[in-house]
Amino acid sequence: MRPKFLKTGDKIALVSPSGKTDKEFIDRGMDVVRSWGLEAIAMPRVYGGFRQFSGSDWERIEDMQKAINDRDFKAIICVRGGYGCSRIVDRLDFSPLLDYPKWLVGFSDITVFHAQFHLMRIESIHGAMVKSYPSGAEEVKNALFGNLSEYVLPSHELNRKGEGFGVVVGGNLTMINNMLGTSSEISTVGKILFIEDVHEQLYHLDRLMVQLRRAKKLENLTGLIVGRFADMKDCETPFGESVEEIVTNAVSGYKYPVCFDFPSGHIEDNRAIYFGRKSRLKVDSTQSSLTFL
Repeated sequence: MRPKFLKTGDKIALVSPSGKTDKEFIDRGMDVVRSWGLEAIAMPRVYGGFRQFSGSDWERIEDMQKAINDRDFKAIICVRGGYGCSRIVDRLDFSPLLDYPKWLVGFSDITVFHAQFHLMRIESIHGAMVKSYPSGAEEVKNALFGNLSEYVLPSHELNRKGEGFGVVVGGNLTMINNMLGTSSEISTVGKILFIEDVHEQLYHLDRLMVQLRRAKKLENLTGLIVGRFADMKDCETPFGESVEEIVTNAVSGYKYPVCFDFPSGHIEDNRAIYFGRKSRLKVDSTQSSLTFL
């Protein structure tokens, strides 16, 4: 199910379902969104703070539920990630979106909500959030207004060649693993999986990939897109493999294409991706392409 692409004058909700954010970053991001010709409405807790969160669980639930329920809002753009979505996801009612679907924009901790949208077969946008705007904002704008169709990237030496078709799913690797065994767990069978992460130890990345393999989330993919793994760390005793080598080993024995170094994740140039959209991943010796069909 595809929400309607936005047009000038549409009203959108800004929500902060996870961490708190300084006012200057919120106001700067809101100005960017308004420059697109949209009416941006900040939910009450966007400017709030409760410990490391933007509000208590119930306050953040209230904001997110209002954004879901209000038919006037054509999109929900998250202010930031951090931690908090998994604390509230089971107490939210997403069913109104079946009658009037709207776009969800965010990444990192927002992966939990992307999973709920995917389970309801509603497309969403993995992309930069208000806190970082103007960085990454132009790609989000293009996605919201229906002007995003394809990425063509230079080849990476560890890419695995091939062509695969399927719906794109995934997000932050830590959150994908945290959702295993819960009502938010996603099926990856016949899908193109996207993964990214930040501030992790290399041995922890290996553990995450091993867990995905053991959970059979890697064996029936039609493609794998490896986004940026930013600010990764190693122990005093080195793990002995790079990010790319860890992922390559985890998917050894499978035949689908693998694209490394996709510019999406916790980086300044955070490209937007349509989740839930049937797409084509093509990897050859000179370039990789992701085409949204």
